[in-house]
Amino acid sequence: MQAHPPLTYEPACDDDFDALAQLRIAAMRESLEAVGRFDPERARARLRAGFRPQDTRHVVLSGKRVGFYALTQRRDHWALDHFYLHPEQTGHGLGSRVLADIARRADLAGMPVRLGALRGSRSNGFYAARGFVVTGEDEYDIHYVRQPHAGS
Repeated sequence: MQAHPPLTYEPACDDDFDALAQLRIAAMRESLEAVGRFDPERARARLRAGFRPQDTRHVVLSGKRVGFYALTQRRDHWALDHFYLHPEQTGHGLGSRVLADIARRADLAGMPVRLGALRGSRSNGFYAARGFVVTGEDEYDIHYVRQPHAGS
């Protein structure tokens, strides 16, 4: 069995915003175009509105930044507000590895993880296959929760 390339996480800072916004736009482009909502400036503004560097981590594979996530600790759950990988990195198991790391931490803390995914996005199947359950829907998003697993 081949070993996975090293995966680490680095804290983000205010100066990383432009690079993170570009990555978000690249990652979301296909899904947003499919539903007729691709607008790079809107995507950038939405990220800026909730950007909290202290909650944001770069996903680093073999020393190269290939994605990011923002995980905010709330009173009764953790909110996975953003999770994006560069399009060239999808389909190789990297997203599963990152999500498994987040789930392990949430399990140890006894916290559910909540998130929203764009309707029509392939990410919906990704989250459902990893234990996230639909809790609701709105005009654009499907909302999910993953309850903590005991004994993790």
